[in-house]
Amino acid sequence: MTFQTYSLFVLSIIMIYFGHVENRLNLLQLQDDIDKLKADFNSSNSDVGDGRPIFTEKLTSWTERNEKRIILSQIISMYLKILENTDKSKAHVRNISEELYTLKESLSDGSKKMEDLKDLTKLQVNDLKIQRKAVNELFSVLQKLGDTSSSHKRKRSQFQRQCKC
Repeated sequence: MTFQTYSLFVLSIIMIYFGHVENRLNLLQLQDDIDKLKADFNSSNSDVGDGRPIFTEKLTSWTERNEKRIILSQIISMYLKILENTDKSKAHVRNISEELYTLKESLSDGSKKMEDLKDLTKLQVNDLKIQRKAVNELFSVLQKLGDTSSSHKRKRSQFQRQCKC
């Protein structure tokens, strides 16, 4: 699968998932723009088919709606970075960029969540002050974890009672 075909596929998933196909985004109109972008990037080059997919493989392990918003917001950001250095005077580049920006705005909560995850990875856990604060928050964190797992158990047991399997 070429990069651009792959791009169209990922964009399709994103737009269908968030209901943008009918009201904000028309994939059929974008197909022509993406075909032109393929030509710009010379995506028919043989090296494009080498290796594994870049984004679609990542989407398979993200199953919950809120999880998908996180990964999709990052994928959209990557596409926008790719398009940053392209010729913005070309209408097809502008159209694709505009649609991606629109999608990114609709996924802004996913971006915020991703930033939260990045911030966590930057914490200096060897810092004594950070350790003290973390220990002070440990019970609250465990309570929240208990709340989320017990709500999942409740949902499952309610489903089992309702199900006449």
